[in-house]
Amino acid sequence: MTGKRILMIVGDFAEDYETMVPYQTLLAVGHTVHAACPGKKAGDSVATAIHDFEGQQTYSEKRGHNFALNATFADIDPARYDALVIPGGRAPEYLRLDAKVIEAVRHFFDADKPVAAVCHGAQVLAAAKVLEGRTCSAYPACRPEVELAGGTYADIAIDAAVTDGNLVTAPAWPAHPAWLSQFLAVLGTSISHGATAKAA
Repeated sequence: MTGKRILMIVGDFAEDYETMVPYQTLLAVGHTVHAACPGKKAGDSVATAIHDFEGQQTYSEKRGHNFALNATFADIDPARYDALVIPGGRAPEYLRLDAKVIEAVRHFFDADKPVAAVCHGAQVLAAAKVLEGRTCSAYPACRPEVELAGGTYADIAIDAAVTDGNLVTAPAWPAHPAWLSQFLAVLGTSISHGATAKAA
């Protein structure tokens, strides 16, 4: 398998797990991931937020880690990438206002390239008007955005994910195993488990 070039669009207060876990997972299986944020350059950082589910009516939010960017958004050419990842958290709320972000997202859909979005990442998809006729999961509070954008909201378990063609989505970070597994399948990534060595 040849590794893919993957663009991850992040921003300040992206969800901590939803940024770092897919970034490291995709690198670990041999893909190249460029993490970029509008208005920032390679070597800069974004602040992340930790969202937990602790029994209140919505998630709680705490300050997370700093996440170092390894690409400069102004230099990004979406045509040079094979796939796109959009983490959730607070960042999609303002990233969707950036015309270059919207243009980039539309490129991946127009070219039918793999796209993975989790949690509030659906806010960016809705703003890009790429959900018409598509099934999309998201954090439940984003259901109106999905439906107003002409998509079908996938009301699935918080640890589940859904694939619709080239689009893989999930409600939140508890779905990482399902979400990343389905995204790897769409990418054409094959992982095999060889026989374990015999004990001496």
